[in-house]
Parts: sequence; structure tokens; C-alpha cells
Amino acid sequence: MNKPVLPLTYEQLDHWIESLQPALLDEQFVAAVGILRGGAPLALMASHAVGVPVAFLRYDRASRVVTWDSSLPMPAPGSKVLLCEDIAGRGFTLLDCIDFLERHGLIVRTLTGAFDELSRTRPDFGTDARGYFALFPWERQAYTDRYREDWTNHDAGQRAPMSNDHEYATYAIDLDGILLPDVPSTRYNEDLQAALNERDLLLPFESLPGIDLQRARAIITGRPEMDRERTQAWLDRHGFGKLELVMRTPGLHDHTPAGTATHKAAAVLRCGVTHFIESDPVQAILIAQKAPLLRVIWWDAAALSGTLVGASGWR
Repeated sequence: MNKPVLPLTYEQLDHWIESLQPALLDEQFVAAVGILRGGAPLALMASHAVGVPVAFLRYDRASRVVTWDSSLPMPAPGSKVLLCEDIAGRGFTLLDCIDFLERHGLIVRTLTGAFDELSRTRPDFGTDARGYFALFPWERQAYTDRYREDWTNHDAGQRAPMSNDHEYATYAIDLDGILLPDVPSTRYNEDLQAALNERDLLLPFESLPGIDLQRARAIITGRPEMDRERTQAWLDRHGFGKLELVMRTPGLHDHTPAGTATHKAAAVLRCGVTHFIESDPVQAILIAQKAPLLRVIWWDAAALSGTLVGASGWR
């Protein structure tokens, strides 16, 4: 995890497989076979791209046993199948699954979302992620400390099971507009000290976003570091003092929407959370662009509604 992260979104993977369509059609596959669970989304995308049925394999890492896990019968010997996995890694999953299919007389080509310098085998179709840690949308929880700890123990042979993916959900939240009302920017321009005093006296919203605050790790705000003491005092006074407070460093990020969003996106990734709740829709879009696997929710306090935000650059 010391490598730079290469986030791969559903949209990027879908576009990549669509770009492979002519080459995949030439292979005349009879089925796309996904290794559960990481290879399943790619197998589904490939099956739609080339019009073949989809089937699945189940692999037990501890015993290295492969089983056919599909309502479809295994194709006839001599048939060609596309075996799909999220990554060709340092383990034996892909090799063992290839061997299983070939022992049943099938011709196997492989497609993986990524391969890297540790891959035991190079796929026939794959994204070159050498030098990077490829992260898939179904692995966004890998950012969290708890997931990494559980995975390290599991990978070391300690048989404690991994939790369900949704149990690793961890939140960070914006401050102004989420826990308390925003003071209009014109007030700060008219009389900064009076606006700060007014803000200090505000009460929390009666209705907050419907999340379990026990799963919240941090408050990430665009307020500058110089406001830390009074901000922390407000949080302590209203029962939010246990959350980590991450503030903007003006020398690194300015107070513009782009600067504040850049600060928040970087802070969210450092904090290792899966969800971020933001009060400003423009900043929510910018954060989603900079952290594409993060679940960014724009919270409209007036309407008491949240909107899941996704954003890709358009050219």
C-alpha cells in the first residue's frame, strides 16, 4: 500500500472492455467466466460486449480448490472461454482457475482489470498497473484502517473471517452546512470578527444526515487552521469533540471552491474513509473528480436530502 493508488471506476472498466470488443469478437468465445467475486463484474461487462453467456468459478484460497459455480453447464471440450478476474496478482487464483478449465478441455484466454510487477502470469487482456496499487470500485473499503488490519491478519493465515463489505463503511463529514448553518460569505466580507462571533453562537441543526456517527472518523472543513481553537471549542460544547478535526492550511490550499475541494479530497484519502458528506454541490463535484472511488454525498440541509455524486471529466 506504499505504492501510489490507481483508482479504476466502473465507467473506466466498461469503456476499456468496450474498446476491446473487436479483438474479443475475433476470439469467438462461447462464454465469459468470472472468478467470484472480483472477476464477476468484468465477466458481465465482457458478456454484454460480445454477446456470450456468463458463468462463474468459485475459488477457495486456503485449499486452492476451484469449483464451477453456475447454473449453466460447463462448455464442451475444445470450446474457448474468456476467464475474467480483477487483478493478476502474486497469488495462485488465476493460475489455478486456468488449470481447472484446461483440465476440462477448454481453451482459455484471460482478461484482468489490472496486472502489476508481482503478477504470476500476464493476462491476454489487462491494464498495466506496474508501479501502482490498482483499486477497484468493489474494493473502496480497502482505504480503511479496519479493512487493512483484517486483511493483513487473514492473509497471514489467521482464520478470522473478513467482515461483509458494508461493515467497513466509514464516514468523514463537512462542518458548515452539515452540523450547523452556513454563515453567508457576505457577512465575513462586511465584518469578519462579527461573523465569527455569530458563527460561534450557532446551534447544531436539529436534523443531521442519517448516518451512524459512531462510523464517522473525522470532520474535514474548509475553515483555516487559524480557526482551530474556536472551532474545536464549538465541537466540544455540542458533543462532537471526539471526531478528528481536519482544517485547511491556507499556504497549501486557498479558500476558493477548487482549493477547498482539493484540500478536502486529499484529507479524505489520508483519513481512510469510504464516504464523505459535503454541504456544497460544486465542491462535491470537484471532490468526486479528485477521489473517484469515494462515495461523495451532497447534503442539502434545507431539504434534508442527500444526493450521491459522481463526476468524470468531459472533453
